[in-house]
Amino acid sequence: MNLPNHFELLANDGLARTGKLTTPHGMVRTPAFMPVGTAGAMKGMHWREVRDAGTDIVLGNTYHLMLRPGAERIAALGGLQHFTGWNGPMLTDSGGFQVMSLSELRKVGEHAVTFRSHIDGMMVELSPERSIEVQLLLGADIAMQMDECVRLPTERADIERAMQLSLRWAERSRRAFEQASPGTMLFGIAQGGDIPELRRASARGLVEIGFHGYAIGGLAVGEPQSVMLAMIEEVMPLLPDDRPRYLMGVGTPDDILEAVARGVDMFDCVMPTRNGRHGMAFTRFGQINLRNARHADDPRPLDETSSWPSARNTSRAYLHHLVRSGETLGAMLLSEINVAYYQSLMVDLRQAISSGTFASFREQIRRDWAGGDIAPL
Repeated sequence: MNLPNHFELLANDGLARTGKLTTPHGMVRTPAFMPVGTAGAMKGMHWREVRDAGTDIVLGNTYHLMLRPGAERIAALGGLQHFTGWNGPMLTDSGGFQVMSLSELRKVGEHAVTFRSHIDGMMVELSPERSIEVQLLLGADIAMQMDECVRLPTERADIERAMQLSLRWAERSRRAFEQASPGTMLFGIAQGGDIPELRRASARGLVEIGFHGYAIGGLAVGEPQSVMLAMIEEVMPLLPDDRPRYLMGVGTPDDILEAVARGVDMFDCVMPTRNGRHGMAFTRFGQINLRNARHADDPRPLDETSSWPSARNTSRAYLHHLVRSGETLGAMLLSEINVAYYQSLMVDLRQAISSGTFASFREQIRRDWAGGDIAPL
């Protein structure tokens, strides 16, 4: 069951790819990193900063938005882009992961998952059909199938049960999506935990159903990076070359670099803004902890070569002061610095792939990270 393809592959360098994805709200350059605006807001950042940092597409969370302020309310107010002021491409997740991770009281059945809202304690039912309905009401450019994600490590029987249920939910999500507007996309999600044959079975099942794009879910949930990369290697050869590939919930710059080397096109993670709120900066020198006392008298910026003004012009001493004082501005500055760094990394990855220099770029950026921060003079 083929769906229209909105993805154009522009260049390969080994398994690494660069391309563009056309959505109703604009074009997305890949590899792409999607900052996470969980409840219709990017924590610590204005949408104009998100855009100015080079972001093409952001992620909105179905679980949180359906509970508050509600999908029907957002639809009545013009959709999520108009409601928030982002007005760019947006991917929404299915809500399934948050149900599993946030709801202490939940029951997974064939028809749906029933859970208690963390906001007001009310019991809520989320089925594949309702998940798709909510995502379309929100106005998603890219919607995700409903799936069940299990944390690792866990028993094989539970992983297989969740994978098979997710495949059945994929079929129902696909049928429910038939009401979507032209240009809107639906991605399937490959599950299977850390078991290669289950990952392969899931990927084959999804391709048989047919989706606009394919995601790899259920990783970065407790397993080592080596396991994550091994599962990517199992799934990637089974996915169509002409469709976008999305690694959900990942991750660190190193995770992204290694996943791109294996053919992944899209990523999302809360890490840039979450780590920023805790005093951590991502730079070409690796992570820098601004809480450390060594920064208290350091007048240097985080990176004098950065294209982002706050990274280039704000002293480490001032950032240290803001973080240690608990000032909101510290979290804001570090969040924008981190998002800008991630988007700069995407630009560099796209350029390296296009020019056929990905291997040397990969080696150089690893040397830069390993070298660490430069000690004050």
